[in-house]
Amino acid sequence: MTEEQSYWVAFSAFPGIGPVRFALLRRYFGSAKDAWQADVAAIRETHLGEKLVEQFIAFRRRFSLDDYLARLEKLGVHVLTLEDPRYPKRLAQIPDAPFVLSVKAKPTKEKLNLDRAIAIVGTRNITRYGEEVTRTIVKGLVSHGFTIVSGMAYGVDAAAHQAAIDAGGKTIAVLGCGIDIIAPPSNARLYRAMGEQGYGAIVSEMPVGIKPTKQLFVLRNRIISGLSMGVVVTEGADDSGALITARNAAEQGREVFAVPGPITSPYSRGPAKLIKAGAKLVETVEDILDELNYR
Repeated sequence: MTEEQSYWVAFSAFPGIGPVRFALLRRYFGSAKDAWQADVAAIRETHLGEKLVEQFIAFRRRFSLDDYLARLEKLGVHVLTLEDPRYPKRLAQIPDAPFVLSVKAKPTKEKLNLDRAIAIVGTRNITRYGEEVTRTIVKGLVSHGFTIVSGMAYGVDAAAHQAAIDAGGKTIAVLGCGIDIIAPPSNARLYRAMGEQGYGAIVSEMPVGIKPTKQLFVLRNRIISGLSMGVVVTEGADDSGALITARNAAEQGREVFAVPGPITSPYSRGPAKLIKAGAKLVETVEDILDELNYR
């Protein structure tokens, strides 16, 4: 890691600076290093807002970059800056791409295929039907070389990750918290499989130690869709967070897929809503392959 990249990491550790503000600071000062080391008066001239400037100055005063980098190393986490050639190319194309992405993964001979990645998302309150269709679709996608992306939440997310592992594939979990936080704790086995045992990777843009919140889950959804060629919603209510991921996908120019379900189930309403809005109806994995021209 270069010295300049280390200052990207320093900024990423401060929760108040996201992609837009970081880009503003870099443009204004010319580099992340100069922005980090700028005096208070110069930082105020960037019009970040007095409260945020005060918070940043206090954070900078107590923050040890060396200690933070050592903590990442101890956790087995490596970081990719937006300008790193190893940074996921598809994710880099979205307007608000994370400027630093933390990654926890065990190196294996078979690398993650990010060129052929697809997201599977849905309700936390998965039904037997939802689990069956999620596993069936994931198994079919894995057999065609796809990497499965999801959010490691209860329900559809966990089922998608597990189905990919069971099918001998790779899967990526995007967290809405620090990469060292296992949330929910019941998915610890999945976390270890992806982050430590070679079945894929754990990724997050959040600083180490940050606990999950509803707002952070919403933010991470753009990364799930941003990494993927398309998003498949297998089951969800009409106000499901999965629909936010689907909306992100549409805004990012990705494909949106939805699996129809029983009209008597409230968890079929989300996919039905998407289909009515123009999402591709999915009955078999071939419907996805046809849309992506992978038959």
